[in-house]
Amino acid sequence: MLRVVGRRALAAAAGARLGLAPRAESRQAAARQVRLACEELGPTFAKIGQLISVRPDVFPPELCFELEGLQDTMAPLSYAEVAQVIREEFGRDPEQLFATFDPEPTASASIAQVHRATLQEASRPVWGETMVAGSPVAVKVVRPGIERYIAADLATARRIVGWLSRFGAVRRWSIDGLIEELGTSLRRELDLRNEARVSDRFAFDFRDDSRVLVPRVVWGRTTRRVLTMEFVNGWRLSALNDAVRNGVDARGLAVHGARVFMRQVLVHGRFHADLHPANLLVTRDNRIAYLDFGIVGMLTSRERVAVAQILAALVFRDPERALRYSGELGVKIPAVKTAALSHGLSRLMDQKRAVGSVNGAEISAHSFTDGSSGDMGGDCACAVQRASLDVKDFGIGLLSLLARHEIEIPVGYGLLVKSLVTIEGVARALYPDIDIVETARPFVTRLLLQGMDGGGVSLKKYEAAVRAALRELTS
Repeated sequence: MLRVVGRRALAAAAGARLGLAPRAESRQAAARQVRLACEELGPTFAKIGQLISVRPDVFPPELCFELEGLQDTMAPLSYAEVAQVIREEFGRDPEQLFATFDPEPTASASIAQVHRATLQEASRPVWGETMVAGSPVAVKVVRPGIERYIAADLATARRIVGWLSRFGAVRRWSIDGLIEELGTSLRRELDLRNEARVSDRFAFDFRDDSRVLVPRVVWGRTTRRVLTMEFVNGWRLSALNDAVRNGVDARGLAVHGARVFMRQVLVHGRFHADLHPANLLVTRDNRIAYLDFGIVGMLTSRERVAVAQILAALVFRDPERALRYSGELGVKIPAVKTAALSHGLSRLMDQKRAVGSVNGAEISAHSFTDGSSGDMGGDCACAVQRASLDVKDFGIGLLSLLARHEIEIPVGYGLLVKSLVTIEGVARALYPDIDIVETARPFVTRLLLQGMDGGGVSLKKYEAAVRAALRELTS
């Protein structure tokens, strides 16, 4: 195991050209090698990587986003092993519980694997229409003995952390505490009833949205180690060309998906915090199917108000408001650093993602409103079609800016920023030209006009935002 760590460290050094590469390139090279090491070291380390990926409050943003791409796959269990788990949970064989049960898995990951089956009898879910006998279902089965493997891997991880903690940067990340947090998280994940409950809650929240699909839970076939849910047919985001050829409205789903996320955060105060492409499907009837509710963010009503105001600040390019309401989310900014942070945030808000073409070929670049640019020179002969705020660069820049000024980033704040960035990535996979900030504009301005300002604050205080809101709503 230490050999793997050493080999990947050498590869990271080579990727950084032994320290001669620009800092951003060096950090990206190191992040890539961490991801590859986690995949090589096995299931628990893949889970450690996934935990790191949702903690931009602790780890460099480049590392968090790189670890989103972790491949959590394992060699499949034999059918005999799967059948034994089901027998231990229900006292009956799969063939006695289901009308049909496919012995070949449809997916096999570190914690569990999934088999397709059909219901033997009708099942009434907590929310949604009754599932009739013969309905296709997905049966998720926890790997037998996985608790022992996880305990052994966590012990190894603690030894590696003890060795790495001699280095100052690693010690600053407090990985030992995160290892303990991972143990708690994994114990929760091993009880599949937790995922089922969250899924039912999400389905209830979006019961009135015909374009959101949450698989119905079959509670009569669900226990701690077995979860049975409605089987959903659809396309992964990597197969969208097929979806579009079959009539799926990718642009409409991208815009709707972004608005669904806004509603999760600002209305319900519960949001799916692990929306990487593997957890989403696009269905033939133009719906978005949400899968795997293992990581969920929670917000109080006061925090929701603060998030709405921060999004409004992003929409209307108001760095002072963003900093003020970040304080409501636990970001403690000393008065002496406010001016510098405001200036840095203003620069981030002015950063643009330009999309256009050169000799008919699509290009993209980043530029600032002061005329400087990242990838296109001043005499580049191109027709820029649009320019929008790049949320990913903004999110990474914001977290890096706070870290550079030694401002502590609360757990929930970092998770929310990362989730917004991830939503942009998912939306652009559906429709590359989507502008997340412009998509959020009508939602946020309506909330402002409805008085989501924490209780009776005069609209005059938000005069500029209200004028913009009225223009948006009447245009």
